[in-house]
Amino acid sequence: MGSANGIQLQVWATWLLDARLVDLTDAVAAELKVLFEAISVEMVFRGLYHFTQAYHRGNAHDPVLYLAAHARDLAILKRNRRVKLAAAATGGP
Repeated sequence: MGSANGIQLQVWATWLLDARLVDLTDAVAAELKVLFEAISVEMVFRGLYHFTQAYHRGNAHDPVLYLAAHARDLAILKRNRRVKLAAAATGGP
């Protein structure tokens, strides 16, 4: 029974982390005034490392403002893929 409880706790913790990460990503999107779909959730997660380093140096205090300010450097904004969509529509590569 102990292992089942441990697995349930891991699933619950993962779900909570994902929910908070989606909330953070949504807040960054709102700060940048872009759609949620234009932001990479994975890169927001990876950007938290850079925020914590800046926080410990005393250079940042708000993760949303930090991630929004460094969105391009941290590759938080997804690349524009219009060229691929246009090629797919015409049957190209």
